[in-house]
Amino acid sequence: MSRLAIEYGGHERVREVVDRLIYCAEHVSVEFDGWEEPHVKGPGLYFAVVADRDYGAYADPMGDNRWPREGCASVFDEDAFIGAAETVSVEQDGGIVVGVDGEIEAQMVRFRDLGTQRGESDLVDDVGYEPWMGSRHMSATETSVRPEVVATVTLSEETGRVSVFRDGEAASMQRHEIGGEWRAG
Repeated sequence: MSRLAIEYGGHERVREVVDRLIYCAEHVSVEFDGWEEPHVKGPGLYFAVVADRDYGAYADPMGDNRWPREGCASVFDEDAFIGAAETVSVEQDGGIVVGVDGEIEAQMVRFRDLGTQRGESDLVDDVGYEPWMGSRHMSATETSVRPEVVATVTLSEETGRVSVFRDGEAASMQRHEIGGEWRAG
């Protein structure tokens, strides 16, 4: 189990979905070799696990940015999921919406900032930002406090850091920490 794994009560399937997202982001981070090169943007990912597919109240489509559902419709599609994530991480932009059942939505989105709609400003008090956070991580923190969102997982395109957010709290590992004892190199 990844050191970023978090508990979800008795919801084993939801924990497995989030774990697969974390492992995927870690894999993409470790596989990319250009992190130390100057002026190189690495792969970036932003997953949001939602309990309710009616996320239109707090997300807008990111134009033509789409997850390739025809090749990978679920996080449980094993190798297809990793391959699709590797491609999306360098070719697309936006949040990837994943249902608690593991199904991945095709349309990638931009999650709205908290407080942009009536009643959401109450959630702002539950958000704390860390100095290392960029805009993707700040958005993921905010999105994670929404009642409909179970968790968010990010891969930083600047550093390779992998983070999971739940209820406004972050668990994060820098790239050199990913993999622990099993990691070669």
